[in-house]
Amino acid sequence: MDFEVPDKMKVIIEMINEFVDKEIIPLEPEFAHNRDFREMLPVLEEKRAMVKKMELWAPNHPREYGGMGLNLVEHAFVSECLGRTPLGHYVFNCQAPDAGNIEILHLHGTPEQKEAYLRPLVEGTIRSCFSMTEVEMPGSNPVMMATTAVKDGDDYVINGQKWYSTSSDGSKFAIVMAVTNPENPTYLQASMIIVPTDTPGFNQVRTIPVMGEAGTDYTGHGEILYQNCRVPRKNLLGGEGMGFVIAQERLGPGRIHHCMRWIGICNRCFDLMCSRASKRIISPDGKTLSTRQIIQSWISECAADIQAARLMILNTAWKIEKYGQKEARQDISMIKFFTAGIMQNVIDKALQVHGGLGMTDDIIIPFFYRHERAARIYDGADEVHKMSLAKRILNGYADREVR
Repeated sequence: MDFEVPDKMKVIIEMINEFVDKEIIPLEPEFAHNRDFREMLPVLEEKRAMVKKMELWAPNHPREYGGMGLNLVEHAFVSECLGRTPLGHYVFNCQAPDAGNIEILHLHGTPEQKEAYLRPLVEGTIRSCFSMTEVEMPGSNPVMMATTAVKDGDDYVINGQKWYSTSSDGSKFAIVMAVTNPENPTYLQASMIIVPTDTPGFNQVRTIPVMGEAGTDYTGHGEILYQNCRVPRKNLLGGEGMGFVIAQERLGPGRIHHCMRWIGICNRCFDLMCSRASKRIISPDGKTLSTRQIIQSWISECAADIQAARLMILNTAWKIEKYGQKEARQDISMIKFFTAGIMQNVIDKALQVHGGLGMTDDIIIPFFYRHERAARIYDGADEVHKMSLAKRILNGYADREVR
């Protein structure tokens, strides 16, 4: 892989970093202390309008629908920049879960579905959610699913209970995973179906409190009860029974987006940690935290870990672009658990260096500490990825003689 950043991307990265520093990071104190995200929407819409004027809107989304059309490697650099602040991806309209839903609709949506759902998503006039994880089923084994969609004439009737449907509060529609073909082989039983959130039977029970914060609007994680929720069969995405195949297509690029966002978080926390260590006086003779060997060791290790994870992710993005997701399966699993662990360690060390200040919402680090712990769970728990990776590696040795 050529790690040289193209000139076009250097300009884009510089513009985005400057915008993040000047326009978005100053909003963080209000964001950290405001328990209702909806109160921030007016000022965020102003920032989004500025991004559109700069022609940096929807960087990874299709040009024909109003995005920049960046490829996976190019968007990886963008995601790293935007990840430095919790508001970055939202302001540039490349936030999860909309980003993944846009990919699904672009690849598998009908012309009618694209006009009704894809175009307004890319334009940023609506939001969406993805409804897959179930309360009583292990998220690490996605073929275990109790939600059903039964055909009734020209409709599907959906029944089931989902949770962690991120950003469901205020969404216009959900993409729901439900069993449509229980007679099929295990991985061909479920389908993806578009469900407008104003459909009778779509019931948002609550936004789930996560580490003490329930969140609202875009920042919430919904628990949804589908009770005889009836939608037209034309709302099917792709073919019946193709839900898991489509989900896997969604996960590969999504992991690049997430992992590079996590690198952005690492970079922000690392900068804050180094700044604090260099300025915090800890003795009458003026010595700072940075003079202590343990702090120096943390900084060196974090710098090396961040660089290692970053290069692994970029290499994986390049491999997906060049050879496809199937050839990059091992790399996709590797970067997911490796980067999540690195991020958690960097955030923790940055918090520790800040001492008592690190426990307060006067700085952004505690927000990352609370909300990014889930990175080792969602999109497959670390342990599942490690087992899956080990099996694929070991399979290559079963009939191979090593001397």
